[in-house]
Amino acid sequence: MGVFTFTNEYNSTIPPARLFKALVLDSNNLIPKLMPQAIKSIDIIQGDGGAGTIKQINFIEGGQVSSMKNRVDELNEKTFTYTYTVINLKEKFETTVYEVQFEPTPEGGSKNKMTSTYYAKGDVELKEEDVKAGKERALGMYKVAEAYLLYYISSVRP
Repeated sequence: MGVFTFTNEYNSTIPPARLFKALVLDSNNLIPKLMPQAIKSIDIIQGDGGAGTIKQINFIEGGQVSSMKNRVDELNEKTFTYTYTVINLKEKFETTVYEVQFEPTPEGGSKNKMTSTYYAKGDVELKEEDVKAGKERALGMYKVAEAYLLYYISSVRP
């Protein structure tokens, strides 16, 4: 079994607490509303949202995958860290683990780091285009949430 690890960083003008709330704590409600072209719903099928919780992400019809399940491994609201494992992979991987951390920057924004670890079945090789596609999806979700938060902030302020 091969293990492949990739780390991506993304800087934002949004403070870590706000991004963490949008992308992690409120993701069940917010992400399907912000990305209806891709995500139909996010349902908690077991647990209370904390460690051990199982979430099912349901994608729109016609996509490559109809749904996937994530298990929350760690959720720390004080350090803005979130670790989860995709648990129902069928083809190439045993599991995929994502570690996400939101850190404050001196300017008041955040530096967001995501480490992805893929545990491949047998001698499966991870293709560069697959990694790039996954990175683009994750960055797209960050950008959509960031744009929403920036709009919300500007529309609330007088």
